[in-house]
Amino acid sequence: MILPATGLLAQLGAASPLVAAPMAGGPSRPELVLAASRAGGLGFLAGGYKNAAQLQAQISAVQSETSLFGVNLFVPNPVPVSRQDFARYRSELQRWIRQYVDRAHDAEQTSDRAHVAEVALPIDARVDDDAWDEKLALLEEQPVPVVSLTFGLPAKQDMRRLQATGATVVVTVTDASEAARAQAAGADGLIVQSTAAGGHHGSWTPVREPEQVSLRQLLANVRVRSDLPLWAAGGLSTPEAVHAVLAQGAEAAAVGTVLLRSGESGAQVAHQQALAEASPELSTVVTTAFSGRPARALPNAFSADLTAQAPLGFPALHHLTASLRRAFAEVGDPEGLNLWAGTGFAEARQEPAEVILRRLAGQ
Repeated sequence: MILPATGLLAQLGAASPLVAAPMAGGPSRPELVLAASRAGGLGFLAGGYKNAAQLQAQISAVQSETSLFGVNLFVPNPVPVSRQDFARYRSELQRWIRQYVDRAHDAEQTSDRAHVAEVALPIDARVDDDAWDEKLALLEEQPVPVVSLTFGLPAKQDMRRLQATGATVVVTVTDASEAARAQAAGADGLIVQSTAAGGHHGSWTPVREPEQVSLRQLLANVRVRSDLPLWAAGGLSTPEAVHAVLAQGAEAAAVGTVLLRSGESGAQVAHQQALAEASPELSTVVTTAFSGRPARALPNAFSADLTAQAPLGFPALHHLTASLRRAFAEVGDPEGLNLWAGTGFAEARQEPAEVILRRLAGQ
């Protein structure tokens, strides 16, 4: 059965109810967004961690070929971390680097050892708003059809600024209370994200271990508090799973992890290889070790050794670990990478994203 787009997604011009979710840090490059458009769905550029100029270049690249796409922004909602906790965790990272270098030396991985050993960790906690105002100004100057918001609810005037450009604004929510608040603030739709999703849990008030609620139950809870269009997200990786959430009343299914090994994905080679080699029975983990915000990933040495020591603190911990993660990516070592992955990771395949999305839509 071929699943058609309905409701808000159909109004935007989509033929398929599949959404290529935004994946910040590299995976959601223009090629992936364009593949989603060719499949009849909607793809999102990930604005998180980019400056306005970088985002503008990606918007222009997509706009030159399609008008069916969206942009995701991180709403400024920092998770504070004390100076003492930041310094303590920085020391834990330095200790871990020394231990990892020693293990690499024992395994005679000399080039990896030298590169990782050279990493310098920032001394002070960096907290920023991810260039929020600059990105709002960009989207006013260069409007896009859809803007999705993650990590919180913006000020009312900022919501109105985005909608004044003609954009449909959808807000990521993780419980019924957030859904009610987003509707009251004037959101056009909701992305309902369960804890099965790979990468960061989009909670507006993060805790170390988010409450485990199935996507099915979460959709039901949200529908009680909101009559807005719902786009389901979290662990969706098969046609059957997509069909189930649409049958429950969601207008769209947002998928991410299942696209990470596609030819259009910008995920690190080591990340893609880890997905390919992971046993289907492997359990993903929720960790704060990489960014100071709970996120779901494949387990590795970094998350195993440091999750218990990591405080909450976003984006301070993200910036603290950034150079270390880059070093591991450069040598192709997955043990120090944030291997974001949802619970449906075993379905990720090395094939064109358009093929994946069409299969999920029953084509």
